[in-house]
Amino acid sequence: MEKTIYIRMRHRVIVHQDILVKFQDIAQVIADEEIYQKIIAIPIHKITKQDNNIIIIDVMKVIKLINTLYPDADIQIIGPTQTIIEVVSKKRGVSIPLFILIWLLLFFGAAMAIMNFHEDVSMKAVHQHIYTIITGTYNPHPLIFQIPYSIGLGLGMVLFFNHIFKKRINEEPSPLEVEMFNYQQNLDHYVIMNENKESMLKIDDH
Repeated sequence: MEKTIYIRMRHRVIVHQDILVKFQDIAQVIADEEIYQKIIAIPIHKITKQDNNIIIIDVMKVIKLINTLYPDADIQIIGPTQTIIEVVSKKRGVSIPLFILIWLLLFFGAAMAIMNFHEDVSMKAVHQHIYTIITGTYNPHPLIFQIPYSIGLGLGMVLFFNHIFKKRINEEPSPLEVEMFNYQQNLDHYVIMNENKESMLKIDDH
């Protein structure tokens, strides 16, 4: 009797060195209980120091391994056809001097960018002009506008990035998170196309 096995490959798996990656780590499986227990225990790849930090597992390799156990099985693939295995090394401790240096660079870099933008659009002159229109007198330093504007600028950045330190304001992703997600998707697509040896074939007839 034909056995039906449903497989959904995971998009990305993060592992450490010297780990034996099994089938249950890279895919979700739906099958009869007896078949399921045997399939999830199939060894897929042993992570060694010779491996790169990115390994691509193609679904064709998975099907080949399953067919060795169940040659008459009906294998149904749902979703992605490759899994990216990312090999990470042990985390190193945070360097306080390096953290402070990066924080200062980001802080002053952002401050310079904001100040240069305001200088380009003549924001100071705009505030002076608005103050003159409302009060009828000229004030070279209209702090009544500049202080609330500065506070609002900071609050606007907090709302834009949807974070207060590590706390998320709401469940909606920030524009930065969306851009990072799109970048990761493009990067994964590139890796799958270039690191997967089965995705390209060069034929030389000379």
